[in-house]
Amino acid sequence: MIGGWQIIIVLLVILLLFGAKRIPELGKGLGQGIRSFKDGLKTAETEIEKSLEDGGKQEPSKKLTS
Repeated sequence: MIGGWQIIIVLLVILLLFGAKRIPELGKGLGQGIRSFKDGLKTAETEIEKSLEDGGKQEPSKKLTS
């Protein structure tokens, strides 16, 4: 298990490596990446559900080909 002191040490190392000005930018980029990933998962789930509801009766040209 990670203890309180280990988390503080990791945060201090990150602060030293990236500096105080870059940490908010890194957090923003990480948040956007996670949001994009979740949106992609929702899109994939929707496409799979549509395919299952249709029973695979879609024409091959209309299937998702990404």
